[in-house]
Amino acid sequence: MLELNKINVFYGGIHALKDLSIHVNEGEVVTLIGSNGAGKTSMLKTISGIVKAKEGAIKYLDKDITGASASDIVKMGIAHVPEGRRVFANMSVMENLEMGAYIRTDKEGIKEDYEKIFERFPRLKERRTQMAGTLSGGEQQMLAMGRALMLRPKLILLDEPSMGLAPIMVDEIFSIIQDINKSGTTVLLVEQNANMALSIAHRAYVIQTGSIALEGNGCDLLNNENVKKTYLGG
Repeated sequence: MLELNKINVFYGGIHALKDLSIHVNEGEVVTLIGSNGAGKTSMLKTISGIVKAKEGAIKYLDKDITGASASDIVKMGIAHVPEGRRVFANMSVMENLEMGAYIRTDKEGIKEDYEKIFERFPRLKERRTQMAGTLSGGEQQMLAMGRALMLRPKLILLDEPSMGLAPIMVDEIFSIIQDINKSGTTVLLVEQNANMALSIAHRAYVIQTGSIALEGNGCDLLNNENVKKTYLGG
């Protein structure tokens, strides 16, 4: 479904991604773990067209999207939930969800999807008229995910969805990610909570200073001694 082949990204003189190659198969949850500054967010921004690769190729559904604009990539069915949630703070919950559907014209389908979002996130239904900036961190994360799902994406990119959340909310968010995947959406997940991320992943990659250091299925990496020592506190 998605293939990154020898991607190189630079920020001025900083070489952020170095010959990075990964692939994501349709229907998978693929997790990328690594320490702060390893290049996880840069990779997601490059996929979604916010950052441009200097070298290498990105293919999505067998189409080269390396030079595509961020708006075109959204239209192709790739939704990006950024680090820090980035909800529209001065807009209501409902208005945020409407923004997620801004490229769609199927009014009945959009209406159906509002109901699906409210079924999946009952708290958002209760707060539909509330300003997004007044929600708790966990509720904002749910809203950011709900807004992305309003696109009806084939692939969803999640950047640190558990960051800054209480443990009980982390469990809920990861349960929702699994539910999204079971409903037919492919998930590429960047996450510092390596334990949780690997436990729900079909496959996973470990990134170190812009390069892939390890790859394997989620369960194998969860039990890998080096991964345990470096990322799982074991």
